[in-house]
Amino acid sequence: MPADLTIRAGRPWPMGATVTDEGVNIAVFSANATAIDLCLFDATGAETRLRLPARDGDVWHGFVPGLQAGARYGLRADGPYAPHEGHRFNVNKLLIDPYARSLDGEIVWDDALYGFTMDDPEGDLSFDTRDSAPFVPKCVVCAALPALEAVPPLTPARDSVIYEAHVRGLTMRHPEIPQDQRGTYAGVASDPVRAHLRRIGVTAVELLPVHAFLDDRFLVNRGLRNYWGYQTIGFFTPAARYGSGDPVAEFRAMVDALHRDGIEVILDVVYNHSGEGDEKGPTLSFRGLDNASYYHLSGTGRHYVNHTGTGNALNLTHPAVLRLVMDSLRYWTEVMGVDGFRFDLASELTRGRDGFATGFLDAIRQDPVLARVKLIAEPWDIGPGGYRLGQFPVPFMEWNDRFRDDVRRFWRGDAGTPAALAKRLLGSAEVFDHDGRSASSSVNFVACHDGFTLNDAVSYAGKHNEANGEQNRDGHHANFSDNLGSEGPTEDAGINAARAQRKRNMLATVFLSQGVPMLLAGDEMGHSQGGNNNAYAQDNETTWLDWPGDQGLTDFVARLTALRRAQPVLRQRGFLHSRIRPQDGLPDLEWHRADGRHPTEADWHDPNFRALCAVIRGSAESDEDTGAAEVYVCLNSGEATAVTLPDGPWLRALDTAAPDDEPAPEAEPQADIAARSVTLFTRP
Repeated sequence: MPADLTIRAGRPWPMGATVTDEGVNIAVFSANATAIDLCLFDATGAETRLRLPARDGDVWHGFVPGLQAGARYGLRADGPYAPHEGHRFNVNKLLIDPYARSLDGEIVWDDALYGFTMDDPEGDLSFDTRDSAPFVPKCVVCAALPALEAVPPLTPARDSVIYEAHVRGLTMRHPEIPQDQRGTYAGVASDPVRAHLRRIGVTAVELLPVHAFLDDRFLVNRGLRNYWGYQTIGFFTPAARYGSGDPVAEFRAMVDALHRDGIEVILDVVYNHSGEGDEKGPTLSFRGLDNASYYHLSGTGRHYVNHTGTGNALNLTHPAVLRLVMDSLRYWTEVMGVDGFRFDLASELTRGRDGFATGFLDAIRQDPVLARVKLIAEPWDIGPGGYRLGQFPVPFMEWNDRFRDDVRRFWRGDAGTPAALAKRLLGSAEVFDHDGRSASSSVNFVACHDGFTLNDAVSYAGKHNEANGEQNRDGHHANFSDNLGSEGPTEDAGINAARAQRKRNMLATVFLSQGVPMLLAGDEMGHSQGGNNNAYAQDNETTWLDWPGDQGLTDFVARLTALRRAQPVLRQRGFLHSRIRPQDGLPDLEWHRADGRHPTEADWHDPNFRALCAVIRGSAESDEDTGAAEVYVCLNSGEATAVTLPDGPWLRALDTAAPDDEPAPEAEPQADIAARSVTLFTRP
């Protein structure tokens, strides 16, 4: 830092700390503060406070001549401490700049982090005068960065295969990754991981949160960590725990490496809440800068609206908060090079004071920078009316939990499920086919980070979350799982064979369905979490993939993705409704029973109707040219049977009961179908 620090007015844009040839400009939003200090820290930790001298509207700003990239800083905001009115200013608390590009250090839990005195009878209405600076990570001034080298792949949604992964979980136990790269961005970019992704046909890696986040105090007290990362404290800051040096540079290098292999990077982002929790939580950033603006508050303002289950909800109806989110999305797109975003609890992003609002959706849909990226909504929160599957507009895709549940129920053998499975096989048209949406609106999965892994869905009848320290009360109760005769691992060869078969069936259903397939990292190699369906705090071998795992299953997944690439009718934009195609007079979809006849209404409700077959052709309503291509798929959740094939010739391209068999011509008009199997026939 310069020996003699001075500050002048500067300008109110861009937000955050911006390096120029002469120094650093700082701009901070607060509508209700009475003063804001820029706090600079030298190598010894000594603090120098400079009051921001200018205010334009609700943006406070200043310029420090001679200050350079690498300077460490924080903010302090003065103003009313009136919790009943929604104001919680406390100048004794060092605050993280919401626009900080990098953070030095981690949260160190101490009572001084709270704006109130923890043991005071008045609770959060009391006022704490201790300085929190020793316990708060320092923001780092970052210089502008050049454009990345590799060209983004821009894979069309219908051609995408998404791989949901965790930076540490994916890389910590890989024997071919150098020890110092395990658990890091560099590990994700390593040759063996990229080779594996290419092998199984992945087109996009969807990373669990990498924005800077905190380890909740209650977890630290239990000796646990926040593994998933859904407690964000920095919307522009890559988590330093996933880097070995400069996390910004290492993240960008990872993106470049994946792009060179044609693999996109999608980030799971958490803009619905922050890591500050409710009124009993710490004052780390937003709460201290302008609590009444950043958060949805209830009543007179003392308490927080909690539609997220984490204590608070960010108020995206406020222009400054919406601007923060939009600036963050553009930064990760333009500077960090990412190709898309999966929005955690996206329903919360559309909530206003009196219902749902369109401000966030309108802003994101008109933004030219974000026009090329993939947008994926988790279409629910825990608030009233929060389940909004199918209600997000173009170009959003949506996580389809109905797909997961109906596929699990069908292969578990539940009665009356073929009709539901038929809808999922066709991209859930009854949910998504409106307002010009495409079949790729549905992101199809049978397992994700939240819940059982694929292996555990066929190995456990109930959850086993004891390691989380909550007496197994946490996590989903309705998993639609089945242990097939024994809870957890077993030496019984018959049970293990049945489990392997069901895993292949569910994976085949994902990849043969219309929509965008998503694979949970590790499911392709049989990863188990020991029945833990809420492993949010298990940063250990419970969640770290044990390479190489089941290589036969990995080969099977590679075969599925190759089949999907080779058959355009499996990945269409248009929905299928058994409508007549103008080019050949044939329906784009035909449902068949095993005997070749079309099922009646009674058949769809018959508990003994188990063998569901379909001819799939190019959509009658799409401009895609699939020509004469067609496939015949049979999903049989019952006993072995023979199916009558449509007029041939046909090639048996896939049989989950014989996963190693090469494609072979089907010589007879009737084909034998194994019990509880998926069979795909293609034209030779």
